[in-house]
Amino acid sequence: MPALLALTLYALLPILRNTVTAQEQMEAGVLEAADGVGMTRWQKLQLVEAPLAAPYIMAGIRTAAVWTIGAATLSTTIGQTSLGDPIFAGLQTQNWALVLAGCIASAGLALVTDGLLGAIERGFQTRKSWLVWTGVVLALAGILTAAFAQRPTDDQAIVIGAKPFSEQYVLARLIGQTLQGAGYRVEYRDGLGSAVVHEAVSSGAIDISIDYTGTLWTNQLKRDDNPGRDAMYEQLVQWEAESTGTLVLGRLGFENAYAFAMKWDRARQLGIETMEDLAREAPRLTIGGDVEFFRRPEWLAVEDAYALNFGRQRTFTSTFMYDALKGGEADVISAYTSDGRVAADGLLVLKDTRGAFPSYDALVLVSPRAARDAKLLAAIEPLVGAISVEDMREANYAVDRLDNKRSPAQAARELARKISAP
Repeated sequence: MPALLALTLYALLPILRNTVTAQEQMEAGVLEAADGVGMTRWQKLQLVEAPLAAPYIMAGIRTAAVWTIGAATLSTTIGQTSLGDPIFAGLQTQNWALVLAGCIASAGLALVTDGLLGAIERGFQTRKSWLVWTGVVLALAGILTAAFAQRPTDDQAIVIGAKPFSEQYVLARLIGQTLQGAGYRVEYRDGLGSAVVHEAVSSGAIDISIDYTGTLWTNQLKRDDNPGRDAMYEQLVQWEAESTGTLVLGRLGFENAYAFAMKWDRARQLGIETMEDLAREAPRLTIGGDVEFFRRPEWLAVEDAYALNFGRQRTFTSTFMYDALKGGEADVISAYTSDGRVAADGLLVLKDTRGAFPSYDALVLVSPRAARDAKLLAAIEPLVGAISVEDMREANYAVDRLDNKRSPAQAARELARKISAP
């Protein structure tokens, strides 16, 4: 519903604007002539006003349709399956074939839609009713096909949500493959924002997600203190049980914390090893963060703790953030400690000497409905505490690297073999 409502409102402007333009462009003499020959109100609308206004109105509808098809790809970020799925997944994992496939499909759909609406417009102009009805029937068939495709394919399937970065894709597939091995049918909802994914698992819109203690601590509990790793985890388990009914199955065994990272040579040149050193040089530097970072409480806490005042802030997707650092578009980035590119790119992780960043243990969250399934919990229980940060870094880098790239599903299978090996 949020996606449908937003797209509907987005489409209204060009249609309304062109309708008003059509009314303004009608010759007053033509309307007076219609009145003069005794046309009724309906006859004047059908025989005079509609044919004259149709080109303007149809142009607005065609524009709105093409705009809407392009904008609809953004609905991926709120969990609605769309042609944005391959685009966002490809951008995050640098799989350009996926990006190209999503873009071509979206552009092709826009062209076909514009062609059908153009046929309807020509039918109105030439008064060929067969052309109008052919276009209408084909357009309705397309709408019904899309509506049918959007229906859940399997109401009994376990739905696993993932945020828009490689680690989440890998872990979602790892859990999905584990459940498939236990006889479950699985679906994925990728590219979800932090707030969206938590709301979805709490409400039962998805069944399982991976989240992080620090993210939940700041986003959901609205806390900015740091009671320590274990105390934070225990309070989160209790809060989820009492407030949302969501089950925190356990910690996966590794931490994916925010950390500021720089290239070694740049840091050495400026004499930076810690966040306090960074604060001294910050006015001359550019910081890059992911699409959420500068709106998150963690950034506000770090900014306040070290009195950071960067010369410039830039926002990137998590994948391109590392490329920006390598290319000199940013001097420091908000990296992730479990990301394989930290070691692969030879980055220096700056020491958080004042403990401004909270811990970020990876957690398995299970919706209240799925938590009642003892078989499901038993199937994924062995993953708890089984993944080391070194194994997670390797799996992440397998997806992110450009040579010998793995898909998230392939990386998940390799990770499963490592954690199950004696």
